[in-house]
Amino acid sequence: MNFDPAIVADLNRRSFLRLGAVNLGTALMASVCGGMRPASVRADGAKVEKWLGTVNPLHHAPRAKRVIYLCMAGGPSHLETLDYKPKLAEMHGKPMPESFTQGKPIAQLQGQKLTCFGPQHKFQKFGESGQELSEVFPEIGTVADELCVIRSMRTEAINHDPAHTFMNTGSTISGRPAMGAWLNYGLGSDSESLPGFVVLTSLGRFGQAQPISSRQWHSGFLPSRFQGVEFRSKGDPVLYVGNPQGIDRGQQREVVDAVQQLNQLQEQLVGDAEIGTRISAYETAFQMQAAVPELIDISGEPKHILDMYGTAGGDGSFAANCLLARRLAERGVRFIQLYHRDWDHHGAVKEHVAGTAKEVDRGAAALLKDLKQRDMLKDTLVIWGGEFGRTPMAQGNGRDHHIRGFSIWMAGGGIKGGISYGATDELGYDSVTDIVPVHDFHATILHLLGVDHKQLTYRFQGRDFRLTDVSGEVLSRILA
Repeated sequence: MNFDPAIVADLNRRSFLRLGAVNLGTALMASVCGGMRPASVRADGAKVEKWLGTVNPLHHAPRAKRVIYLCMAGGPSHLETLDYKPKLAEMHGKPMPESFTQGKPIAQLQGQKLTCFGPQHKFQKFGESGQELSEVFPEIGTVADELCVIRSMRTEAINHDPAHTFMNTGSTISGRPAMGAWLNYGLGSDSESLPGFVVLTSLGRFGQAQPISSRQWHSGFLPSRFQGVEFRSKGDPVLYVGNPQGIDRGQQREVVDAVQQLNQLQEQLVGDAEIGTRISAYETAFQMQAAVPELIDISGEPKHILDMYGTAGGDGSFAANCLLARRLAERGVRFIQLYHRDWDHHGAVKEHVAGTAKEVDRGAAALLKDLKQRDMLKDTLVIWGGEFGRTPMAQGNGRDHHIRGFSIWMAGGGIKGGISYGATDELGYDSVTDIVPVHDFHATILHLLGVDHKQLTYRFQGRDFRLTDVSGEVLSRILA
């Protein structure tokens, strides 16, 4: 391919200063990353850059290879799901003692008369471990011995969007990289033909449907090649994944190769790291044209598996997304995030928690069983939880947002099953035993994947940033 020398010269003149700055940054990055370089591989033998991650080799032996994060968007009430409080039941309808709430943020209930609101569902013990879970989770109860229930989470943001941002990025400030982007950057992907970070969403019928902004899976100041890719829950997961009529795969390969040559020339001239992202994106998109149709073709799934999930797939449900998550995990995707947008229960908490729990109970339990029978649960970390909890005080017949104590569960991937960790006080208001800040949660996830959270950093605007900011301790007692 020939290029006009005058155009090349003009590009060189205009990019001289920029190129010098980029080269300096590249040299610094190489020193930070220990001279890491991507590998050259492609299924058809042609050369293409594959990002192997900056943590190579890993800081220590990993327990998990991948993460499936079941995000219960809207903030599930821990008091109706994972944290039973008999004392709160006794106090139902009585004034909330001021000693619990004085001087603490309680969102919409600030300044109002505070009345205790007892648990609206019974709890029971499940499994050989006797895990105490709400009756709204009969299917999850069947895998109770796989779960570590953490009942002492704390967060820093009392409204939905910043709370999601904090759980995803370790900061309430928008613009920081999401956890999946950090893992993509640090570890790379095991998939040759799918993104390393995939997001799926589903919508329920019982709570206020919280909007989830795409910045929740953005790469922030990391190169954009590491950001999450949203797959749609119905129809084609990725738009325009098929070739136009009359164009076969060989012709598409020729087009992509020609565009890549142009991109590579520009990268050599101007040294812009985002051009490398563009090159990688074109290649991934080409590979996805073959991989995505195979991914969503569940005709080969046995009937008993479909029955276990309770879906035939492709219907937009949480259960269908759980099945797709297992298929993505099998194909080497590093971080898979499922949002179910139905947990914001400011009213009718008894009916709405029961309804929303039914939407996720079967799919979540089936995912754990499916992974285990495929011998994948041992190296797949599964997380279930929301961005915050709910108040022990009434908001009519619902509950308000709550940050000082809430519950999640974790399973697989090096987590000790059949245990509970931490506790809230007798009314479920404040985490009091083995408190788990979000940065400790993130540090533990990275540790399970073989990463020291203090060493996974990225220099931006003169400062070394990390997912856990300036804190974070690994929860060693929940590790198997």
